[in-house]
Formats: sequence, C-alpha cells, structure tokens
Amino acid sequence: MSTTETSGAAVTPFRIEVPDAVLDDLRLRLRATRWPERETVTDWSQGIPLGWVKEMCGYWAEGYDWRAREARINRLPQFRTAIDGLGIHFLHIRSPEPGALPLVLTHGWPGSIVEFLEVVGPLADPVAHGGTAADAFHVVVPALPGYGFSDKPREPGWGASRIGAAWAALMSRLGYARYVAQGGDWGAMVTTAIAQADPTHCAGIHVNMPIAAPDPETMGEMTPLEQAALAGFAHYNEWDSGYSKQQSTRPQTLGYGLTDSPAGQAAWILEKFHAWTDCQGHPENALSRDQMLDNVMLYWATSSAASSARLYWESFRTPSLDPIDLPSGISLFPREIMRTSRRWAEKRFRNLVYWNELERGGHFAAFEQPEIFVRELRACFRLMR
Repeated sequence: MSTTETSGAAVTPFRIEVPDAVLDDLRLRLRATRWPERETVTDWSQGIPLGWVKEMCGYWAEGYDWRAREARINRLPQFRTAIDGLGIHFLHIRSPEPGALPLVLTHGWPGSIVEFLEVVGPLADPVAHGGTAADAFHVVVPALPGYGFSDKPREPGWGASRIGAAWAALMSRLGYARYVAQGGDWGAMVTTAIAQADPTHCAGIHVNMPIAAPDPETMGEMTPLEQAALAGFAHYNEWDSGYSKQQSTRPQTLGYGLTDSPAGQAAWILEKFHAWTDCQGHPENALSRDQMLDNVMLYWATSSAASSARLYWESFRTPSLDPIDLPSGISLFPREIMRTSRRWAEKRFRNLVYWNELERGGHFAAFEQPEIFVRELRACFRLMR
C-alpha cells in the first residue's frame, strides 16, 4: 500500500500498492482455513453454503489475480486528502466536457469504490460511451472513513452526518462550488446528510435506497408495492438483519474473527451478494467472481472489518429522517433491501423531481446494472443542471 500521506488541505496523488507480504499471507491463511461442517439444509436459509465458500476461497487463493485487478483500479486517477483530521481516499475523474456537472458518488456496506468502476467512464465521458456531452459529470468517488484506503477513525463521532459534512468540504476543496450527490445503502444516508449540511452548494441528490418511513395515513388502502415493501421489511427484520445488529452493537468483537480469517471475511460479505442482488438464486448470475473478490479485497488488504462495521455503531444511534427540501431523485430497483412508494417517499423528499421503478437490479445498483444506473443518473440530473 502506498504510504503517501496528506496534511492540511493538500490533495496528494495516490496509487494502491498492496505489499507482496500481504498477498502471500492471504494465500497461506486461505489454504489453512479451518472449515465448519456443511449446513444441514439444501438452500441458503442457514447462511452461505460451505461448498460455494470453499469454491470462492479456492479461486481467491489459486486463480484470482489481484495485481491485474489492482492495475485496473490504478488506471483511474486517485488521491488522498485530510478532512477533519482524517485521511480520505477518493477517485476523481474529470470530464473532458467543459460544462460537466460535478457529482459525488458514495458507497455503503459491504460495498466499496469498486462498485462504481464500470460507471465512472460513461458518466465522465458520455460521448465516448454513446451518450451526449450535455450529460457529462466530473466524478468524485470517496471511500467512507474506515473503509478501503481511507483512514480509520481513532475516536467516536464519524457517523453519516459528519461524513456528509466532510464530503461537502471535499467538493469545495476540489473547486466545485455547485455539485450533485448520489448514493445507496450508507451512501444514501450520507447523500441525504449532504443535502442537509450543504444546500447552498449541493444542487440536488439521487438515491437508490430511499430511507422513508411508511405513511400511517395509507395503511387502509396500500398499493401492491407498499404491501410488498412492508413484507420485505418484515422479512429483513426477522431473517436478514443479524449482521446489522452485530455491527451496530459489537463491531469490535466481530472484527477479531473477520480480520484474522479471510474465509470469514469473504463469507460475511459474499452472503450479502446473494441476499441483496437480483441474482435469480445465485450471486454469480449478478456479479463475476473477480468483481466480488475485488470488493472483498478492499476489506481484507486494509484490515477494515471492525472499522467498516463501526459505522453502524456510530449511525444507528441517531438516524436522521428529517425532511429533504433539495431537488431529489429516486430509482427503485426491484431487489432493493428496503423499498418505498412514491407517496411515502414524498413525505420526506419534499421536492421529488424524479422517480422511476426499474425491472432489473438490486441493492448494488451500479455494480449489478451499470448501464441502467448510468441512464438513471443522466435522466435524473438533467432536471437539476
């Protein structure tokens, strides 16, 4: 890993350089994994199946080429800068188009900046990807504090609201007096925090996991979408939220096992690519093995299991459902974890100018459906340029 550091308001070029020793140690640990017995069912109801985890970890140890994947990321311009005392790693792809609109994209957990690798080119240079110059963006993709190659906070207080204010400072530091913001998962929380912290400079937002409570006034005559949304939330709460409870209460305890065992870290993340993608029953129908392991590597190589989980501990204590008055857009993907209806969303997003319900895609929208994701952002932000 590069040891380049930043100080003050400096913005310093950065390259990912994972040491050979880290890769050698990874392979040794994978080959020496102490496996549990297989599940007693034939589906995923007890968690990620032993057979597939062993396949993925075998490929990770013997077939996956991190150096090639690392080089691919390093072809994109990357930087680090210190904001509020914390070093932040980010991609920054300037558009060749003079009228490009600055855009900050924010990932969530268990995601990373690699979710956006397929979309940054079409967003920044639409003409080269079959689009029009009028849809160009200057694209900024920061890694959340405690994730990837951003620093790990050493004191409490780095919740979604503080991150939103930090991203506003980052965009200002890069010279963008007017910009838009987009995010899903924790990125959606950070994006709404930007809207609340910096309405003078942020011209509008787009989210693909809108956080909006059901409207009690609609309970007597709910639409099919609203009924499905409530059923989905009940399923999530009963069967799919154990990771969240652990990370929001005891992230440090969780971190010991995941930081020590690459198989454990992989299983913890890969299970969510089954649960939250539009994969028709198997994650490899939505994402390639290399894509999924690229994402896992950003956690493993940086020992980010505990620091990434800690965002839950920080932010679940004071979640914000305050109204958003900036122009807002929502793209609702069918396999999103938590869905809402337009009339529920409008109770919180009070200036909702764009709404679309998609036929394909899940929680990791840019990762799973990059072409659809790009089209959605172009359509939404045309209304805010």
